Amino acid sequence: MSTRESSPDLDELEKVLVAALDERELTYLRRGPGRLFVTLPGTKKLATHCWLVLTPHALLVEAFVCRHADENLEEVYRFLLTRNARLYGVHYTIDRAGDIHLVGRVPLVAVVDEEIDKILGQVLEAADGDFNTLLELGFATSIRREWAWRESRGESLANLSAFAHLVEDDR
Repeated sequence: MSTRESSPDLDELEKVLVAALDERELTYLRRGPGRLFVTLPGTKKLATHCWLVLTPHALLVEAFVCRHADENLEEVYRFLLTRNARLYGVHYTIDRAGDIHLVGRVPLVAVVDEEIDKILGQVLEAADGDFNTLLELGFATSIRREWAWRESRGESLANLSAFAHLVEDDR
């Protein structure tokens, strides 16, 4: 005869999540019971939006990172697969449209402040830290075209400055 432990109280776990988000002064919206839409502020990717969804068996984590690459898909996918080996609690995946996301499942017993901090920290580090690399690999032609267009019109290049080397390599 097996004994079943009672399932964790999802309302209590949601309180743990909310307390962790409040403690870190993160912006979030409650989109239904156990469904939190969190905004993680970044530097390269100005904001990463992340879903935290409590289910009867796990906390689901999903964050949009970047749209489908325009070019160089093999290198983009190689980067993502290689990067997966170094990520904690989440991994890169693509959706049906080819857009890039970070996803993860955390067992309900691990929904504690310290683990939430680690998971959100990993989401932010990956999405923000890998963002420019993904843009360089998957959108170099578009970046060069945008640079040339802005330059021709005397527009600011400030938010493209991280990609100056792509243009300088062409000159």
